[in-house]
Amino acid sequence: MLTYIKESIEELRNNVTLPSRAESSNLMVIVAVFSILFALATWGVDTVFSKLISLYFDNVLN
Repeated sequence: MLTYIKESIEELRNNVTLPSRAESSNLMVIVAVFSILFALATWGVDTVFSKLISLYFDNVLN
């Protein structure tokens, strides 16, 4: 287990590079936009299914 931790730390120090601040900002904006779009799409599908289920049960019960 200790060997694994030591190798992981060594790999992080030698092989991992962090993006620049500008690149991080651009990526953050892209993630935020796609998150909002995905949330809106999920809301839309949920609304449509909710109305379809309401119509179905209104017709079945009447």
